[in-house]
Amino acid sequence: MSASKVPLTIDGLKTCKALTGEGTMVNVTLCFSANQALLAAKAGATFVSPFVGRHDDNGFDGMDLIEDIRLIYDNYDYQTQILAASIRHVTHVLQAARIGADVMTAPPAVIKSLFNHVLTDKGIEGFLKDWAGTGQTILR
Repeated sequence: MSASKVPLTIDGLKTCKALTGEGTMVNVTLCFSANQALLAAKAGATFVSPFVGRHDDNGFDGMDLIEDIRLIYDNYDYQTQILAASIRHVTHVLQAARIGADVMTAPPAVIKSLFNHVLTDKGIEGFLKDWAGTGQTILR
C-alpha cells in the first residue's frame, strides 16, 4: 500500500480525501490544534501528526494537545491514528503512551535513552562483579 504526507491545510485535506479514497495511507502533518486534528479525521487521514515539542516551544502543552485529540477520536470512534511527532525527551514518550498516542517519531538519542535506568546499570554491574568472582570464563 502506498503512503503520502500532506500538510494540515485546506488543499492538504482535499488531497488527503482524494488519496484515501484511492486506498492510499495519508499522514496529515503539522497539526497544532484539536480542531485541526478533527478536520484531518473527517478527511479520512490514516495518521495525524501533532508536533508536541514545537507546541511546547511556543508556550503550549503538547501533551494537552495529544489528550484532546485522543478524547475527540475516542468520542466519535475515528480510526485516524495519533502520531506523536517532535518528541524531545523520554518524558514525552511516556506521557504520549499513557494518553494513548498510537505511534511516535523520535530522534535516535531519545529512543536509546528509553533503555536507561540507574537500577538496570547497577544490576548489570553487580552481575558482572559476581561473575568475575566465580573465576569462570566463557569459551568462544
